[in-house]
Parts: sequence; structure tokens; C-alpha cells
Amino acid sequence: MESRDSVIAALERLPARVQEVDFKQRGYHLEVFVEAARLRALAELLRAGDFYLSFVSGLHLKPAIEVSYQFANFSFPCRLLARVEVEADNSLPTISDLFQGANWHERETKDFFGVIFRDHPNLKPLLLAEDMEDLKPLLKKEDRLKGRAAVTRAQASGTEKAPAPAGGEEGA
Repeated sequence: MESRDSVIAALERLPARVQEVDFKQRGYHLEVFVEAARLRALAELLRAGDFYLSFVSGLHLKPAIEVSYQFANFSFPCRLLARVEVEADNSLPTISDLFQGANWHERETKDFFGVIFRDHPNLKPLLLAEDMEDLKPLLKKEDRLKGRAAVTRAQASGTEKAPAPAGGEEGA
């Protein structure tokens, strides 16, 4: 992949839903929604396209926990945020064999949200004590859960306002 356009085309063939967003407002260029069954294919595509993993984190939403992965490219300015809803059994496939940095992030996400990363080589508690395995401190009570629209910015329908110029160039 040589440009953002080639990344978008490759992701849409996956298939994944891809949306270009304002980097200055969000800190990334592309927002990607992919099904859990296509997560590894997404990671393999990005690995082959010279991307690296920046972070993995969870978000407890209604109706399911969502895991976010942020990737950036070594060769050209392109950051993307991939969002994946966990499967009904509260699991996702691991990508730690494709991106070494995912090992720590997946363990942390399991500690705080209880997401099981299938085939992870060392899914032991990372930050919480082993006797606190059932704690899951970032899970919300059912009556406090919000839907995606309540916690995200307006979609690219013209309602998203760009921030005032802060100087400097758009980064990667």
C-alpha cells in the first residue's frame, strides 16, 4: 500500500466499513469497522502494508464491548482506528502473533473488560492481582451503558466541525 487511497481500497475489499475523518479533530485519518471474524485478516493486511500497532483498548457500550485498535504507517501519514465488537462469548482472536505489542494490550484489556483473546500465548493477569481476576473494573452497570452514538463524535455528514488551526502539519 502506497497511499491512503490504496489502504481504503484494500480495507473495503476485506470487507470493512471505512470512513475518512478529520485528523486534526480525531488524531487519526481513517475509522474502520470490521467484524470479529475479519480481525485477523485486517491485522495481516495492515502488517503487510507497513503498519505498526499503537494501542489496543476496550469500551463497554450497549449492546456489547468494543475493542479499538490504532495502527499507523511507517511509510506515509496514515493512522487508522479499527473498531471490533466482541463476539457473543466475549472473545476475539488474538493478533499478538502478528503484532508483538498486542500481547501487553490484550492482557490489559482482559484485566479491565474481561475480553478473552483466543490463542493468546500468555493471557495471564497483567495489572491486577491473580485473585482479582473477576473484578473487571472498567465494566459498567447495565443501567449506565450508552450506545455508540452517545460516546462518539458526529459522523462525516457535515456536522463534524474542524477545530481552530493550531499551527503545524498533520501528523502520522
